[in-house]
Amino acid sequence: MNPTNRKVTRVPGVWAGIDAGKAHHHCVVIDADGKRLLSRRVANDETALLELIGDVTALAGARDGELTWAVDLNSGGAALLIALLVNHDQRLLYIPGRTVHHAAGMYRGDGKTDAKDAAVIADQARMRRDLHVVHTGDPISVELRILTGRRADLVADRTRTINRLRAQLLEYFPALERAFDYSTSKAALVLLTGYQTPAALRRTGANRLETWLRHRKVRNATAVAQAALQAANAQHTTVTGQDLAAAMVARLAKGVMALDEEITEIDALIESRFRQHKHAPVILSLPGFGVLLAAEFLATTGGDMTAFGSPNRLAGVAGLAPVPRDSGRVSGNLHRPRRYSRRLLRVCYLSALISIRCCPASRAYYDRKRAEGKRHTQAVLALARRRLNVLWAMLRDGALYQSVPPTAAA
Repeated sequence: MNPTNRKVTRVPGVWAGIDAGKAHHHCVVIDADGKRLLSRRVANDETALLELIGDVTALAGARDGELTWAVDLNSGGAALLIALLVNHDQRLLYIPGRTVHHAAGMYRGDGKTDAKDAAVIADQARMRRDLHVVHTGDPISVELRILTGRRADLVADRTRTINRLRAQLLEYFPALERAFDYSTSKAALVLLTGYQTPAALRRTGANRLETWLRHRKVRNATAVAQAALQAANAQHTTVTGQDLAAAMVARLAKGVMALDEEITEIDALIESRFRQHKHAPVILSLPGFGVLLAAEFLATTGGDMTAFGSPNRLAGVAGLAPVPRDSGRVSGNLHRPRRYSRRLLRVCYLSALISIRCCPASRAYYDRKRAEGKRHTQAVLALARRRLNVLWAMLRDGALYQSVPPTAAA
């Protein structure tokens, strides 16, 4: 048969690619031959987006083709667009921006415009079959994603504030900076809200300082007062700028305490939302998962395991499935993928690390991997991969974890 006479059958369809932005999106619609049918810049507004969806849907209906949308963002500025498409039962694919950037190099021209990026997105959706379908997730998982994201920001702010406090205190009172661990000691933060200089601590004295701490419900006030007085007696020199630096230290200490209160409130909200999820009892039954890690897991996965298709796909998203890097005679060269969810990997790694201490089965698996010559990190990652398979099966069947397999009926 002459290959030139072979008839090519094209599946009728319409693909709409959207280059999402903050204020505006650009939409390009193509057919099965890659011919551009529509190119429009649309405002990120509900009315304009609904008009675009109606026009593109009518265009696809006139050509009797299946309509597929593709977007390069799955949150942020594209959130309203995604919600409208999902509410109108439209098929929506997600193409990461990194993929669009590399794919654009294969098309003619070096210029970069929103219209070209949208056309690349539409063409990639037309050709590829491995793109991920966008799922909005259940309402509780979406709320957990918001709450856990806010908590991560607060924890980062707390760490940055404590580092700044220690650096400021070190400039004029190094003995007091060494006396306490300000990241874990609430008593030390309370102390800094009232006393920040050696002279002020010496004038107060041990008894009055201890009484002052007790009135503010500080635990172990005697030990805290003695440690502070010992640091004050070790320094009698006044450093230039001490008064202003002490005021900054007091303000930073109050800021850390305010952050602690907000983190506590966020933790209570996370727990209350998480307890309402249908998968909460199942995830908590697996050793190593507490409320926070389990909430992070639901927030990063959306609460729907069917969106990933298989546990292998979920492991790839979590960065737990090694990928080969073979060439020529080199084979078996495995490494961690470059694109994966850091948050999901952190959840799986920490839960596996905790389970080593509280789960005999996890400990036995970890010890076996260590005996095979794997390093600590490698053994924990291998355990996390195995536990992900177990969690997948538990969520699929709605079954709680059992450390001892049930005895088969006679």
